[in-house]
Amino acid sequence: MSASDRWLLPEGVEEILPSEAARLETLRRELLDLYSSWGYELVITPLIEYLDSLLVGSSHDLDLHTFKLTDQLSGRLMGLRADITPQVARIDANRLVHQDSKDHDVSRLCYADNVVHTKPRALLSSRVPIRIGAELFGHAGVGCDIELIGLMYETLRIADVGSIHIVLGHVGIFRSLINAADVSEEVEAELFSAMQRKAYGELDGLLEERIENIEIRQMLADLSRLSGDESVLDKALDRFAGAPETVKQELAELESIAKGIKARIPELSLGFDLCELRGYEYHTGIVFAAYTPGYGQALAQGGRFNDIGKVFGLARPASGFDSDLKVIARLSKRDFTGAKAIAAPWNDDLALAQLIKELRQQGQRVIVQFDAGVALSRADYDRQIIKDNEKWQVSPL
Repeated sequence: MSASDRWLLPEGVEEILPSEAARLETLRRELLDLYSSWGYELVITPLIEYLDSLLVGSSHDLDLHTFKLTDQLSGRLMGLRADITPQVARIDANRLVHQDSKDHDVSRLCYADNVVHTKPRALLSSRVPIRIGAELFGHAGVGCDIELIGLMYETLRIADVGSIHIVLGHVGIFRSLINAADVSEEVEAELFSAMQRKAYGELDGLLEERIENIEIRQMLADLSRLSGDESVLDKALDRFAGAPETVKQELAELESIAKGIKARIPELSLGFDLCELRGYEYHTGIVFAAYTPGYGQALAQGGRFNDIGKVFGLARPASGFDSDLKVIARLSKRDFTGAKAIAAPWNDDLALAQLIKELRQQGQRVIVQFDAGVALSRADYDRQIIKDNEKWQVSPL
């Protein structure tokens, strides 16, 4: 291996240099403070753990994105976490909920940490994103989802990524219609794939071939076209007036959440995509995602994942969202430039050392200059410590 090759990093893996690191850390601290102000407590989960615990109850997609390796101590298969939500669900199920009041405790938890993916989830995306998010366990009402969508909006507003458009969906509608159609898992998978890709011609052909019930067939065809602005919900309520009762309940839930969000954030740009089935394997109800012009993917996303803790011994209603901190920091329009530093000379004078200590305790950034002959850059410093009348003091450059 040549010397130049030793500097190469794997594709999708990047170093974070000081200026970008400062942006990330400033934003991370602000967002965690935001979550704390809403009552969400920070948890830190292990980067690596046994695979049968890490992937239990998770999706096939998550399995594909998880690096596997063998533990040299136990011989068991381990994995590098590709998602933090299952770990947080385990914490809620096994560490926080009091056994004598399982059904009444609400847990609000948040996190901000790296995950590792075997391959990028999207073009030019990192394989070591920093996921920042919040999860709420123990409340089945729409208030939980309204709170989390509001917190997701506030996350992106603080990051100042530009205009924010939030899209709501509900995976339960598709699931209820499939149950009413009484088809096999194979047919369900085919219809799911076509609907998720919005391959209308393929989907219509599959519906014609596989769904005998004409009314359910038409409802599934209609569902695939129901995406757009706020008028979509009114169209859905009209088109599914004769749908199974569960579909009506899910639409009513979606309508209630939409009204609750708009009442709290009147200026919010809101849309609907009723054939959005992201996370279908584990989401159980509403799903939501945030977008901004000029960025072709969701900036943040989340939804209902009730009973995710069942595999850990405690089934609880849950909802949450997360985002890639690297992406929102890169898209942020904020100026993260910190205060300029104070230049201090290298000197054995204890009075100088005491002044530097006091300035740093006040939150000032003081950098000692070992070489007195080096000119100070006004891009980095705006003050310097000089000795005047036998006393050290801070002076403008």
